[in-house]
Amino acid sequence: MAETEGLKLLLKEAAFFQDFDDATLNLIVPSVTAKTFDAGQYILRDGEAADTFYLVRHGTVAIELAAPPRGRLVLQTLTEGDLLGWSWLVPPYRWSFDARAVSLVRCLSVDAKRLRVLCEDNHEFGYLLLQRYIRVMAARLTAARLQMLDLYAPTPVSNF
Repeated sequence: MAETEGLKLLLKEAAFFQDFDDATLNLIVPSVTAKTFDAGQYILRDGEAADTFYLVRHGTVAIELAAPPRGRLVLQTLTEGDLLGWSWLVPPYRWSFDARAVSLVRCLSVDAKRLRVLCEDNHEFGYLLLQRYIRVMAARLTAARLQMLDLYAPTPVSNF
């Protein structure tokens, strides 16, 4: 019971879950576990089943993509308070990138398979969750667009 209350408190502190009432948090808490990843450890891998998502509580996570022949590209860096993973929302529920701990990472892992069932069974809960997730997805798309603009910006011509 104490662990459940502790996880509920951690969720309440997270911006993503702020303003969720106790009844809604009580639906989520049984799906949550605390996890730790060491620097260099992969949290998720491209192509694997996307049955979880993570709330970063401490540390830095690099979202990476293999880009032969250039090697690995860091698409985005996540830190405290950021959510990692939205592929659990879209069939076939497979990750489309890698995520690697850059430093020691402490996070909350959420069983997304269970949340998908809850969303189907409780459409009001599903709508609330998706409204929040859409904000995360929009921010990620904006960041990706800005990164692409920087990547493909014309090189300044020197007069020398």
